[in-house]
Amino acid sequence: MRTRGETGERLIRAAGSPRGNRRGLTLLALCLAALIINIDVTIVNVALPSLVRELGATTTQLQWVVDAYTLVFASLILAAGSLSDRLGRKGVLLAGLAVFGVGSLAGSFAQTPGELIAARAFMGIGAAGIFPSTLSLIANVFTERKERARAIGLWGAMTGAGVAAGPIIGGWLLGHFWWGSVFVFMVPVAFVVAALIAGAVPTSRDPSTPPIDWRGLLLSTAGMGALVFGIIEAPNWGWLAARTLAPMVGGVAVLGIFVVVERRLPRPMLDVELFRNLRFTAASGSITIGFFALTGFTFLVTQYFQFVRGYTPLQTGIRILPVAISIAVAAVIGTRLAVMIGNKAVVASGLTSFAAALLWIAAFMPHGQSTSYLIIAATMVLGGGGLGLLSAPATEAIMGVVSKEKAGVGSAINDATRLFGATLGVAVIGSIAASLYGNRLGATMPHQLPPQAALAAKGSVGGALTAARVLGHVGLGPVGQHLAQSAIGAFLHSMSGAVLVAGIVAFGGAILAAALLPSRPAQVGASANDGSDHRTDIASLKPIPEDAWREAIEPIDPIELDTA
Repeated sequence: MRTRGETGERLIRAAGSPRGNRRGLTLLALCLAALIINIDVTIVNVALPSLVRELGATTTQLQWVVDAYTLVFASLILAAGSLSDRLGRKGVLLAGLAVFGVGSLAGSFAQTPGELIAARAFMGIGAAGIFPSTLSLIANVFTERKERARAIGLWGAMTGAGVAAGPIIGGWLLGHFWWGSVFVFMVPVAFVVAALIAGAVPTSRDPSTPPIDWRGLLLSTAGMGALVFGIIEAPNWGWLAARTLAPMVGGVAVLGIFVVVERRLPRPMLDVELFRNLRFTAASGSITIGFFALTGFTFLVTQYFQFVRGYTPLQTGIRILPVAISIAVAAVIGTRLAVMIGNKAVVASGLTSFAAALLWIAAFMPHGQSTSYLIIAATMVLGGGGLGLLSAPATEAIMGVVSKEKAGVGSAINDATRLFGATLGVAVIGSIAASLYGNRLGATMPHQLPPQAALAAKGSVGGALTAARVLGHVGLGPVGQHLAQSAIGAFLHSMSGAVLVAGIVAFGGAILAAALLPSRPAQVGASANDGSDHRTDIASLKPIPEDAWREAIEPIDPIELDTA
């Protein structure tokens, strides 16, 4: 017997379910909404060197410009997914786009790194409403596994498209306008995407979803915030200092309490029992590891191209195209391969390819000032292809475990794994790089530098190069050249070490995926949303009671539908 909530969900979807060509327009609108999130991440990365020059941002502040957004995004995403199931996924998506646009506009007028960090945090609130809604709507519109896999493959390709479009758009804007133009650009884009969604995307919700679990929200937010805060500040305070260990240990403890609380609640924000499903857990872990390595690498490579190789922001964007195109192509191919040969082989192969690319980069980076771009491009194709093979099939595996009625929460969990990995990637890889840079620079930079130059050099490689130019202008050219070469050498050393760590983590993830991820969805007890072919022995069917039959075919009262 259907519950009123299930009946309401079915009819709400049926009332606005797109048909024919309209399904293609719906998918386009949802992919564009996901695209602007990915563009925002990469467009900010290409602007990081400009923030050093124009706002005087340190490496730690640059990390917070990136992580303030992803931290708030990740903290609120589970609540946003639950809210979208309950109130309507389309409405939450449109509200998220509005908040995102306002935050982008505020960020463009920031006068200090602190003001920009605050604006980025506000943008994270909007992003939390956007990203899970796009994937949950796709899961409700495309219900058969092959078509769902194809749609998720295109959705996953938006990562590659964003990686490609963000740096190129950002580079062109930075070449013609001030740094804030990369944020102003997002405002009309968000408006256009919202208009398309309003006209092309159907309404979808699950009226039976319980209220938001505020205890879970507060605990998850506090735990992740404390953990990431400690990691980001570790290079400044010392990795073993008490004020570094306190927030990190406290964050882990709070996240442990979060798990205990969620297991005891009758209607939790996050059903932690989902993680007993190996398909769900291994896929989630694979995505976390993949985006941990990706964002850590991207954080460093944009600075490498601009500070070490001397490229403009636009030239940097063009040179990142190989990784972007390979991600987009492999994401579409990966989901098709996953349907044919299974998720295990595709995801494990993707992580292995990505790990090999990172280890290759770590090997030649100490000589990265003279390395041929063709070698760099080859590693980016190998790594981007690996990430594409990983991300979309793993996402399809996660969404295949949860029911369509709970697609918002399932999508939020998928996105939370991405964001948790991305946040920790920038924090951990960036912090390792900052520590290695500071140690090497301290041993190689010229002695008796003016205090202002020494302080700027220790803050970041961009600060060191700026200080070197100033020294040249005041008649200390040889000292400035010595400082510039020391800073570039220290940065290459730090990038090699940090990328090596990312490659080792990615390779470990490949081993775990190969060991734990099931090859194919389970046929017994599988979710209705996994696209499995459930066949029933007709001879074993029992007669349906007459009263149940009449109730099943009885027309639905319109008043009951309105109150469902």
